[in-house]
Amino acid sequence: MASKVTSAVMRQGLRVLGVAIRAEKAVFASAVLASAVYGGMTVASAWALGWATENIVLPAFDQGGVGSGALWTGVLLIVGTALLRAVGVAGRRILAGVMQYRMQARSRRDVSKQYLRLPLAWHHRHPTGQLLSNASSDAEAAWAPIAPLPMAVGVIVMLVTAAVAMVLTDPVLALVGFLIFPAVAVLNLVYQRRLSPLATRAQQLRAEVSEIAHESFDGALVVKTLGRESLETERFRRRAHELRDANIAVGRVRGLFDPMLEALPTLGVLAVLGVGSLRLAAGAIDAGELVQVAYLFTLLAFPIRALGWVLAELPRSVVGWERVSAVLEAEGSMEYGRTPVPATSTPARLDVEDVSYSYGSGDVLHKVRFDVPPGRTVALVGPTGSGKSTLVQLLARLVDPGSGRVLLDGVDLRELPYGGVAESVALVPQQTFLFDDTVRGNVALGLETGDEDVWAALRLAQADGFVARLPDGLATRVGERGATLSGGQRQRLALARAVVRRPRLLVLDDATSSVDPQVEARILHGLRDAAQASTVVVVAYRLATIALADEVVYLERGRVEDRGTHAELLERCPGYRNLVTAYEREEAERAAIAAEAEEEEGISA
Repeated sequence: MASKVTSAVMRQGLRVLGVAIRAEKAVFASAVLASAVYGGMTVASAWALGWATENIVLPAFDQGGVGSGALWTGVLLIVGTALLRAVGVAGRRILAGVMQYRMQARSRRDVSKQYLRLPLAWHHRHPTGQLLSNASSDAEAAWAPIAPLPMAVGVIVMLVTAAVAMVLTDPVLALVGFLIFPAVAVLNLVYQRRLSPLATRAQQLRAEVSEIAHESFDGALVVKTLGRESLETERFRRRAHELRDANIAVGRVRGLFDPMLEALPTLGVLAVLGVGSLRLAAGAIDAGELVQVAYLFTLLAFPIRALGWVLAELPRSVVGWERVSAVLEAEGSMEYGRTPVPATSTPARLDVEDVSYSYGSGDVLHKVRFDVPPGRTVALVGPTGSGKSTLVQLLARLVDPGSGRVLLDGVDLRELPYGGVAESVALVPQQTFLFDDTVRGNVALGLETGDEDVWAALRLAQADGFVARLPDGLATRVGERGATLSGGQRQRLALARAVVRRPRLLVLDDATSSVDPQVEARILHGLRDAAQASTVVVVAYRLATIALADEVVYLERGRVEDRGTHAELLERCPGYRNLVTAYEREEAERAAIAAEAEEEEGISA
């Protein structure tokens, strides 16, 4: 069973390397050429050393001196081969690095593009930590074998050249040396079989540790407020220790086999020296030939290990590649049409026609139907779980309905070209996100606009006052996720980010819940009275917000139960009336209880 797994990993690993070679043909060919130069010059250096021994060293001992011509020839041979070897080493390493980092960068770009292309529904099914791991450690691991790959290919050239040189020098010594190569091949095979499952497990755990870490950091507020620090630490510790143990297991196997792989060529040198000494004494070879063959074996120890390095990295590479490929091959991308976006800045008409949507466990929305005339403000009201947030995602085409249509000026959102929805629709979500950038950077967010437009958007969002009081105004950095601002300030900046784009349809998913009711009223009045007003759909909970809407759409259990003005729904819709007056009833009950308590205290006194 283990051999089958190892063979599968080997085949898959070679296919991954084939992808890299096809993608970077010129760089790989140049790296292999540089490695071949290194291999050829390694063999040539052994010949040069043998020639120097025979023509310079021995004559110097026998005759007490040597001619300058022979001396300079030896120097040029040794220095020349050494320089060419250095060029080969430098070229091989630089080009292998270029190839490896290019492939890693390409994978990260492809994964990031795929993340942006895939719909929000796909992201709902995958943890953020896993997605980060796919774009970082998995992309890195997938191409880890590329670094030693050109050297390993060059080693083949070196081995063939060395074999030919040894046979030409002395077939008997060559035969003694050749006995080492099958032993190295067998040892490498055993090494791969032992290492493959361990390295695969280690790479999988590496991704899982990343996922847990991201989840803990992202949920820091929950962890802190509920006092779960010790539990989260323990959860991370367990998985981190598993990764530690897996890496130690990998290290043990490498620690066992790497010395053996290095020792085999050394044993070959000892065998060659032993047999060669006997042949030298018998006059079958001269000293220079013995030195040449022995030196070849001393040089082969390090390059032979390159084959082991490639084999050792293949399991990690396969796991990383499979995880990256799972993202690149994911389906569910949104299709776009070619209907042009209307070249107008007037408010849009919105029609929602029999829209249904499901997360897989029953419909969240079922045949929802309503319309919003241009320039009107409609409040979406409903109890928790009624489908309001899902509906606003459909209005901004973050997801597509399972059935039905969302129309903007009579055009299905799916018929608009890529980027067309963003040109006409802006969504301010319930959970505000700000980048670690300046106020201006967060409001403009890549939009080419002047400071006057940014300030106008801030005024509309009732954010100009606090921004003007910041140390550097628009140039003030807000920290990660806007950590230096209050919740209400973050919401107002997010609202300014939406209105600066002058959307024809503005969708607010409870986007003013953290601001004062008076400020909220000024914001909604400003949106209505702006020079370039938008059609506004707002998810509302507070009575003050609902009362500012022209019309209310009441959702319950994923259906439109009723629609009309606030007063009309109060009159005829019990569910709506109970929902919007619940807060007022609770406050009244608290006041009555407090009054009773005061009265009882007065009587007892």
